[in-house]
Amino acid sequence: MLLFKREDYLKKIRGFYHDDGMIKIITGVRRCGKSCLMRTIAEELRESGVSEERIAFFDLDRYGFRSVKTPDQLEKLIEPMLQVDGLKYLFIDEIQNVKGFEEVINEFRAEGGFSIFITGSNSYLLSGELATKLTGRYIEFEMQTLNFREYCEMKRFLGQKINPNPAAELDDYILAGGFPKALDYPSLADKRSYAKSVIEEIFEKDIKRRVKIKNASVFNLVRDYVINNFGATMSISNIKSDLESKQGVRVSHETLNRYLQILEDAKIISRCTRFDVKSRKSLSGEQKYYLADLSFYYALNTDNRINYGPVLENIVYRYARSLVYEVSVGRIGKLECDFIMRGRDMGYSYVQVAMTIMGSEKAEDREYRPLERIRDNYPKFVITRSDPIQRRSGIIHENVTDLIGNGLDFSAKSS
Repeated sequence: MLLFKREDYLKKIRGFYHDDGMIKIITGVRRCGKSCLMRTIAEELRESGVSEERIAFFDLDRYGFRSVKTPDQLEKLIEPMLQVDGLKYLFIDEIQNVKGFEEVINEFRAEGGFSIFITGSNSYLLSGELATKLTGRYIEFEMQTLNFREYCEMKRFLGQKINPNPAAELDDYILAGGFPKALDYPSLADKRSYAKSVIEEIFEKDIKRRVKIKNASVFNLVRDYVINNFGATMSISNIKSDLESKQGVRVSHETLNRYLQILEDAKIISRCTRFDVKSRKSLSGEQKYYLADLSFYYALNTDNRINYGPVLENIVYRYARSLVYEVSVGRIGKLECDFIMRGRDMGYSYVQVAMTIMGSEKAEDREYRPLERIRDNYPKFVITRSDPIQRRSGIIHENVTDLIGNGLDFSAKSS
């Protein structure tokens, strides 16, 4: 089977291929490509000369392995590998299907001679219990759905045509979403049906099996509310108020907060908290939520129009997360900055996102002014859809198609 290589993730993991002391955990929303990434790793190992008997791949969602539900059953599945000489490579997909898997994985890690890779579609994998039982001997690699560059590369890989107009191709990407499997379907209606099936699968496999939801209809209303208002500033109080006034649904603060956490744990949404630039402290209360994939919005709506404000924010947010930036919404006095990003070097970047800054001086000022108020020397960006590139106040202007298409990060060298 030909596999599309997600090089952005492979290059992060390659240094750990032969490490038997660290468990490699690949997380991400269901169907984002975790299984194919692990199969690609296994294929690279074979190409490097690792014999087939030293590689074991168990997909616990597939026929033949779905009955593996207990630690003892998982242990028996892996035990034959103990008879193999040399470093063994163990791949286990959807490991959260086994309750209590941590002890088994830790047992084989402690045994030595196993380089272990596991995946899961929800945040249970990184719960406090896991951290305790694996004593911190793991590293997480979080996957996103295809970004714009990967989407174009995979279309080429599949022999599909690319629109020569990057902005038009970006619009196609926005409406189709970034799930790799969606590229197998030529019609937009089929892509939408696929995205809807992913939402349903997440509810059945990643939510219903793990938590008790007394009122599924209310949960779905909360889910749909957050999905339909992605990128908007919201709080528990205003979500509660809107549900009561517009939907006639009464829900407690505690239940609403729990439902939002469940959606986060299932990786349908991600919370982006507010951050005060002056005090360098996170602010509680209001936050924004971004979608794991834009197709979730279009799957639940019949509207094909693109609201570029939140859509471009969602694209930039997800791209930044794929580059392992910590991302917050920024407050600069009375002004707001769309994103404050902190990299692994603990340095900051400031980012404004807009469909366009053309047309009026007011539109340009709206995006540049918050950045100009920041007095430190960290890099500052204005990201647009397809504008002619501007130069102002040393702020870096990039179009989102070039930023992602060229694999740039949010550092000064991107200019």
